[in-house]
Amino acid sequence: MSNRNKRGWQVISRTYCYVYVRAIMAIVLAGSVIPAMSEDLQGNRAELIRSLLPAVVNISVRKDVAAARGAEVATASDRGAIKAYVGSGFIIDPSGLLVTNYHVVEDAFEISVTLSDGTELPGTMLHASRQADLAIVQIKTDHALKPVQWGDSNKLQVGDQVFAIGDPLGIGTSVSAGIVSGLHRDVQDSPYDNYIQTDAAINHGNSGGPLFDMEGHVVGVNTALVSPTDSSAGLGLAIPADSVRFVVERLIEYGWVNPGWMGVKVQQVTREMAAAMGSQQPEGSVVSWVLPDSPAQKAGIAIGDIIIRYADYAPPDERALLRRIAHTPVGDTVQVALLHDGIQRMLPVTIESWPRSQWDKRDAPMTPERPKLTIPPDLGLTLSAVPTSERAQLGLEDGLSGVLIISVLGGSDAAERGMLDGDVILRVQDRPITTPTDVQEAITAVRSDHRPFVMMLVLPKARKTPGPTWVTLRLPPGH
Repeated sequence: MSNRNKRGWQVISRTYCYVYVRAIMAIVLAGSVIPAMSEDLQGNRAELIRSLLPAVVNISVRKDVAAARGAEVATASDRGAIKAYVGSGFIIDPSGLLVTNYHVVEDAFEISVTLSDGTELPGTMLHASRQADLAIVQIKTDHALKPVQWGDSNKLQVGDQVFAIGDPLGIGTSVSAGIVSGLHRDVQDSPYDNYIQTDAAINHGNSGGPLFDMEGHVVGVNTALVSPTDSSAGLGLAIPADSVRFVVERLIEYGWVNPGWMGVKVQQVTREMAAAMGSQQPEGSVVSWVLPDSPAQKAGIAIGDIIIRYADYAPPDERALLRRIAHTPVGDTVQVALLHDGIQRMLPVTIESWPRSQWDKRDAPMTPERPKLTIPPDLGLTLSAVPTSERAQLGLEDGLSGVLIISVLGGSDAAERGMLDGDVILRVQDRPITTPTDVQEAITAVRSDHRPFVMMLVLPKARKTPGPTWVTLRLPPGH
C-alpha cells in the first residue's frame, strides 16, 4: 500500500470514526431526551387532570330501598329501609348546573353534592330523561363554579386514550386511564344505544362522571360496567358526548327532550330478511309499523318499505336511524330514500314533535314518594324523610337535619301536647335523627330501658319563638 493510499485510509478511518462517534453521541443524547420528554408528558397530563378536578362532583343520595329502582353503591352506615347511595357528576354551567346519570338520582328524596374542595351542598333534580339515563341537578353557591368543556365524540377512534374521573365505590374522587376499546356498542338498554366502550376502570359510583379525552374535553358520561362480578373487568360503557349535549340542551330549553318524530317502527334488515325479499345483501331498516296520522303516514311510507337513506345519511343500523330522526329539528322536511320490491323512491317527510303525552310515558322522570313510617300506634305519629326541596321552607338550614311529621293521630299523646303535621323532629333523646327508622330505633332503645317518657327536640311548623322545643311523650308499657 502506498503512502498516499495509507493517508487516504487514515482519512476514511477518521471519517467513519467521526460518524461512529456522532452516532454513539446521538444514541446517548436520545436516551437522555426520551425520559425527559416522557416526564414532561406525564407532568403535563398530571397538571391537566388536576385542573379538571374542580369540575367533577361526588353525589350521594338517600332512597327508600323498598321503592328504589336506580341504585348505585350503598354505604356501610345504612340502616333500615332508607339507604344512601353514591354516584358522580360534573358541572356544565358556572351557575351550578350538573349532569349525572338518571339512575344515580332516580327515586332519591334527598340529593347531596360534594365539590372538589369538600363543600357539601343540597341538590335538586331539575330535569331528566329515563330513556337517555341523564339528569340535570341544580346546586346553589355564592360563587361561580368551573364547568367542563365539551369534546366531539364523533371524532373518537378505537385506540384513543381517555381517562375517567368519579367516585368509585364511594372512596372519593379517583382517576383511571385507558383507551377507547370500542364504539357504537348496543347493550339493548334502549332503542338508541350507542355506547363508547373503554378499559378505563369504571366501577359502581363512577356512574354520571365524565370521560375525558387527552385534551381535557368531555367525550362521554360513564354509565355502566359489564362484568361477571360487581367490579370492573375492563369493560366500561359511556354515553357519547354528542348525545349527552343534545339531551341536556333540550331539557334545559324545553323541560323535556322534545325529539323529532316520524311515527314509524323499524328493524334492521338481517341476511335472512334480505334473502326473503330476494336481495343479495342486507341493507337499511325495514318498516314494521306506521302510526296513524304520523309524518310517515302523511308522506306515504308503508309497512315493508326499507329506509336506506335519511337526508344525506346512510344509517348503519336502525339505532342510528332513530337517533338521527330524534335529533332532526321539528318542522324540517327530510328526503327519505326507500326500497320496496327492489324499486327505489324518494319521499319528503316533514318531522314533527313527538306527542308529549306519549313521550312522557316512556321518558319522564318518576316522582319518588317520600318514605313514610308510622311509629308505634300509641304515639300516633306518621313520619317521612325531609325532601331536599323543602328544607329551607321548613327552617332546616345551617346543617340541621330531621324527620318530617306527616300526620298526628287525633286524641294521641302527641296531639295533646301540641305536635302537628309539618313539625320536624330533630332529635330523640340525645340522638340526632335523619330518617323515620332512626326515630323508631331511638324509641325502641328508650323502651328497652323501661323509661315512661321519651324526649323529642321538635322544630314547630308554627313558631311563636325562634328555634326548636323539647317535647316529652308518654310511652305506655307493653309495646
